[in-house]
Amino acid sequence: MDTWVDGQPADALSLKDRGLAYGDGLFETIAVHDGFPVLLDRHLVRLARGCRRLAINLDHAAVVAEVLTYAEQLNEGVLKLIVTRGDSLRGYAFDPSAQARRILSGNPPAVYPAVHAEQGIRLFPCTTRLSFQPLLAGLKHLNRLEQVMARAEWQDTEHAEGLMLDQAGRVIEGVFSNLFMVRDGVLITADLSCCGVEGVMRAELLSQAESLGIPIQITDISLEQLQGADEVFVCNSVYGVWPVHAYAALSWPVGPLTRKLQTIARALLDA
Repeated sequence: MDTWVDGQPADALSLKDRGLAYGDGLFETIAVHDGFPVLLDRHLVRLARGCRRLAINLDHAAVVAEVLTYAEQLNEGVLKLIVTRGDSLRGYAFDPSAQARRILSGNPPAVYPAVHAEQGIRLFPCTTRLSFQPLLAGLKHLNRLEQVMARAEWQDTEHAEGLMLDQAGRVIEGVFSNLFMVRDGVLITADLSCCGVEGVMRAELLSQAESLGIPIQITDISLEQLQGADEVFVCNSVYGVWPVHAYAALSWPVGPLTRKLQTIARALLDA
């Protein structure tokens, strides 16, 4: 499909765009099934939160209308929504009244080896660390150089994802996913108040677990605690849930709670 800029087909972008110049913006990667954007409400909530935090003046009604129309035309695939602050002249200062730019692009459905979901994956031990920045923590902003550098650390097919730690050595997330562990029946995921991305599938699984009466803990996770986990899995809004069976010298079985939440995620993506 054509790329849309502010609701119109386009194949060019202004060289003055602040997303290009400074990474000044946000993005959402949305699975589309049967013409509908999956978990759209959660994507929109995160986008609105990011716009408030960054003081980006976005026409949210236009975003909703454009995403729904674009998804209907895409039918099946992955929709990427990029919101930038728009154009500016030289310098970091911006006009708070300026309207944000909306960019939509579409790709075919993501295809991953079935073994990732069935048997689980091995995580690569990334040496690239996530920086502390509470002002940006949780947001899916356009500054992804840490993830780019981390993903460049492995080229083999043995590892499907990498594990990223923060500057203090705490377990935070995957390069393109959120991480959960299970210990004694408790579902545990990292506190993302200083760094990391609050994924929409992470939010959905936490909500689903709470409704099922599964104990939840959002806290700091050390590598030692990860070693003592009964189950480990990663998730995102495109592939759902992948069990993790190994990380460096550590290994885990694919457990029942992972399978339960994987089934829930798959149903959401296939609905």
